[in-house]
Amino acid sequence: MPTPDLAAISFDDVAASHPDPAFPRFHPRPAQGWINDPNGVSFINGRYHVFFQYNPDSARHHRIAWGHVSSADLVRWEEHPVALRPQPGGPDEYGCWTGVVTDDAGVPTAAYSGVRGDGGHSEVVIARGSEDLVHWEQTGHVAARMPGGDVTAVRDPFIFHFNGKRYAMQGAGLANGHAALLLYTVEDLSDWKYQGVWLTSADPVAAQFTPAEIWECPQLVRVPDASGADTWVAMFSLWLSGDAHEHANGVGHLVGSLSEDPATGLPVFTPRSGGKSDLGRDFYAPQIVALEDRALLWGWANEGPGRDGRRGRNQDDIDAAGWAGVLTFPRELSVADGRLAVRPAPEINAYRGEVVEREAGGAVVLPAFADAVLTRAPAAGTPGAADAVVELLLAGAAGQQTVFSGPLAEGEELRIIVDASLVEVYRTGSVATTLRAYPAPGEQWQLNLPAGVAAQVWELRRPS
Repeated sequence: MPTPDLAAISFDDVAASHPDPAFPRFHPRPAQGWINDPNGVSFINGRYHVFFQYNPDSARHHRIAWGHVSSADLVRWEEHPVALRPQPGGPDEYGCWTGVVTDDAGVPTAAYSGVRGDGGHSEVVIARGSEDLVHWEQTGHVAARMPGGDVTAVRDPFIFHFNGKRYAMQGAGLANGHAALLLYTVEDLSDWKYQGVWLTSADPVAAQFTPAEIWECPQLVRVPDASGADTWVAMFSLWLSGDAHEHANGVGHLVGSLSEDPATGLPVFTPRSGGKSDLGRDFYAPQIVALEDRALLWGWANEGPGRDGRRGRNQDDIDAAGWAGVLTFPRELSVADGRLAVRPAPEINAYRGEVVEREAGGAVVLPAFADAVLTRAPAAGTPGAADAVVELLLAGAAGQQTVFSGPLAEGEELRIIVDASLVEVYRTGSVATTLRAYPAPGEQWQLNLPAGVAAQVWELRRPS
């Protein structure tokens, strides 16, 4: 079902009337169709805009356009008409793939990967938007083409600013099997100047934390650091041949610094540490927007056949449901002691309704839409005792399946948010875990908490 040709529709209406019990009520997406990578995440003219790869005509990955939702507060979202569509005979005829939206001298501008045909190389295509980002002009202008040399694949442009200058990069794969970043100078957004291979997975730190054949969806943003240091985080989706939406390597990041090469004047990124950006198998292709005082990330949680013992959906199930893919809640990034920390944007607390459990322990049944905070009290006389293992189950008369299992140390906090078939788990000072699971009729969400662990539980509800 294509998006209605309206200026905007309320996501509240979409979620409340959807017939599929697995459809999320608090993560905005169109009622029907396939979605994947968040694109064009931006804050322009007082609104957050999140675009995403979108097939409005079926729940399959085909003829990708850009969908669009926006919000003034990260809580109340509106869905807008399709923003970008493949243009017959144009450089994006096969799809409008991942890219960004930036303010170019007051004009909202999208820079995205366009592909002319199946198996073709991507080019950076430019489109210009209206002031409210609802209407877009696609002229097929190409700002950067496939470079030559050892570059065998290129995709997913990202724009960043450093020392008052605008730069861009793309993820790439090289003939020697390494993943790479390509650097561009961008004085004129319609004409990118290629500066060469900027960083590769041969770098020792990158080889340890971000191994891949192609770095997809590259990001480079300044992230608040508890030490006050000027810290930059590079994040990559780690593509391997044969992934087919399984993405076994997931998403990784590098934490480092950005400096200017005195000889060339170009930026130099120096990674110092890194890690996984999400610990779940159902998370890929995040995009980050760096604002003046915070960095916010959205990621893609895909449907799937079930992973790690979880019940999933096959393609027939997905076709029957008519929709596929969810975007995560906005996540706020920070760095402490050289490690990336991820938490839900504080605005998400507005979804908390009635408290249904206080200091609950043992087996705790959750509402179908729930926000639970788990804490562990220090064990008397046993400082530094072994971690307690917390479980999130789907339990019913026919048995149970474990959706999440993880330790909880003294002084840590786990926050588990359940929205129909999407589970997001946040751990103090660490990264999140994104999971998909589909309750069967008669099943309930249940926490199993060991001694010393207590839960406070809210039922999620729409703010008035």
